[in-house]
Amino acid sequence: MQVRLAILTLLMPLALVSCRNENSGGQAPGLEVSVQSLSFAAEGGTQSIRVQAESDWGLAISDKEWCSATPSNGAAGEHEIKVSVLANKSYEPLEGTITFMHGSGRTPVSVSVAAAEKPVVEDPEIIVPEGYSLVWHDEFDQPNLKAKWRFENWAPGFVNNELQRYVAGGEIDGKKTAEVVDGVLRITAQKHNGEVVSARMNSLQSWKYGYMEARIKLPKGRGTWPAFWMMPNDQSKGWPACGEIDIMEEVGANPNYTSSSIHTKAYNHVQSTQKTREIYTAGAESDFHTYACEWTADALKFYTDGVQFFEFKNDQKLDNDTWPFNKPFYITLNLAWGGSWGGYKGVDENALPCTMEVDYVRVFQKL
Repeated sequence: MQVRLAILTLLMPLALVSCRNENSGGQAPGLEVSVQSLSFAAEGGTQSIRVQAESDWGLAISDKEWCSATPSNGAAGEHEIKVSVLANKSYEPLEGTITFMHGSGRTPVSVSVAAAEKPVVEDPEIIVPEGYSLVWHDEFDQPNLKAKWRFENWAPGFVNNELQRYVAGGEIDGKKTAEVVDGVLRITAQKHNGEVVSARMNSLQSWKYGYMEARIKLPKGRGTWPAFWMMPNDQSKGWPACGEIDIMEEVGANPNYTSSSIHTKAYNHVQSTQKTREIYTAGAESDFHTYACEWTADALKFYTDGVQFFEFKNDQKLDNDTWPFNKPFYITLNLAWGGSWGGYKGVDENALPCTMEVDYVRVFQKL
């Protein structure tokens, strides 16, 4: 709720005073603040406060470890203050105060962040890894994919010399490139107006560490390149310095051979230094199999049908070139057509349309 505060007479110049929990019970003379309180969901975020001051003003924050405000001071006039809070991962709400100071007056604005919801396994049939709790999942029992996923909109050749066009929203001219059918996500690569269209979808949520798992049936045909993988929210260092976690990839030119890889500045396929492991997964293109990655501060471990077959350890050198896996990553599901790997033996147009089917995607974390 926004409450307009009457502008009172300015009494004296600004005097910055530490006021961690100070609450004068009134408003600073000559200072108008647009709100008395701010409330945030557990996910955190940013909200605005408008300040009208007759002269210099400043602010103090009681809990800087999770709350920030910019600018933190200013001159006479009207100002917009951006208040940002981090996500609250605890099961208790966070409470703090931003105190605006103008002369000898103080105007407190309370800031609260809702408690994180305790994870609840909604389906008793979901098997939870020992020591973990279910924190996010999509069983694909609802048709609205945009509730949990965002779609790329890319032209052919944008990455890896891939031939397909990724279309926004998982649909183009009534043709579905991504849809839920009978509780299963179907990502389909198909011909449309002389080119191949498909879907690449990213989870709206991201995580730092956890056990990420999906149950997938792979498409058939030379030229297919399905993947279940992860990229970081922060890609400011560019690829591959930002890091990449490939939980499962397969190319139809080498059917039923699935692989897991990591890419960093020191280890990547451009330099032929990537860390990877390929195994034969019998029936990967004819039946569903589970693919998973257990990601901790110490290592990335990869599993197929619950069996670990590859591990990449943190060298503990605190070097981003070798271990950039210390920040949140989101999940990507996509079906590429052709490209530098998917098309290394050419493509078979007779394989189209082809479909990657996903029964579920689940994320577990240690809480």
